[in-house]
Amino acid sequence: MIISRRAALFGAAAVSLCKPALAQDASWPSQPQHVFVGFPAGSSPDLLARIVTEPLADKLGQPIVIENKPGAGGVIGIQQMLNAQDQKNTFATTINGPLTTAPRLTPNLGYDVAKDIAPVTLIATSPLVLVVAADFPADDLAGFVKAAGKEPEALAYGSVGKGSGAHLTAELFSDRAGVEMLHIPFTSYAEVTTAIIGHEIDCGFMAPSAAMQYVEAGKLKILGITSEKPFAQAPGVPVMAGQAGLPDDFRAELWNAFIAPAGTDPAIIDTLSTDINAILADDAVQKRLLDMGWQAAGGSPEDLKQRIAEDTKVWGAVLDRIDAKN
Repeated sequence: MIISRRAALFGAAAVSLCKPALAQDASWPSQPQHVFVGFPAGSSPDLLARIVTEPLADKLGQPIVIENKPGAGGVIGIQQMLNAQDQKNTFATTINGPLTTAPRLTPNLGYDVAKDIAPVTLIATSPLVLVVAADFPADDLAGFVKAAGKEPEALAYGSVGKGSGAHLTAELFSDRAGVEMLHIPFTSYAEVTTAIIGHEIDCGFMAPSAAMQYVEAGKLKILGITSEKPFAQAPGVPVMAGQAGLPDDFRAELWNAFIAPAGTDPAIIDTLSTDINAILADDAVQKRLLDMGWQAAGGSPEDLKQRIAEDTKVWGAVLDRIDAKN
């Protein structure tokens, strides 16, 4: 595998993972490894898992079996990983929800994130973009906030349902921008897009990949992106952080991570994190991720632990805001 110069971006994490040196069971891995994914085969989380685990299997010298266990927004996959009670050969990849908002939204979750999950590394992140109809009167975020602030619920936004990433992002934006918008839930992004184009609602947050074809067709326009830095899949789109009264640290991203059951040998965690970081530094892997709308991330287990804690706090406050409105 050819590692690009951008491997340096991931190098600090890899180096830190190697200090101090940990004694690893020399027999590991001695059998196929299992990675649970809480979504069906062919879904975005499934494809992300395969992009990482295919080269990871080569590094480990053992096949990796993807176990698709869809349900409850990815929660079932984590539950199944833990139910396997194998702290040596069973892992999972997951989106952020089951680790950050599910403890609040899912009754009888069956696991405690802090006690039962061992973070390995962040795999990739994906921002959302704020889209409006092409003929919306504002052409930038400042104009949009001004229109939204004329009166409570002056503008309506669509999402793919209560508690979805788009819903929570819109509420976070509203809170930070000091506006109040009306939430209209739909069942798919296609319905949200159609409603915006048809002027049934005013706006929505969605993945760049879902919006770009309509932007190129002249039916939608993008006013900003929720990542901290510009995103290659949405060229020329300004970041929202620091604009129109939003704080400089404004960020709302979907993410995907590699995790293990708590109690997994730290040396195994170390090996997995180091190997995955090397995989994510590869140009070909980064391109495959970007083509799907994801930015390679990487980092240490501690970095992922911190991200889980930060996002749990942020989205917990957003859920408090939503509960207070209902």
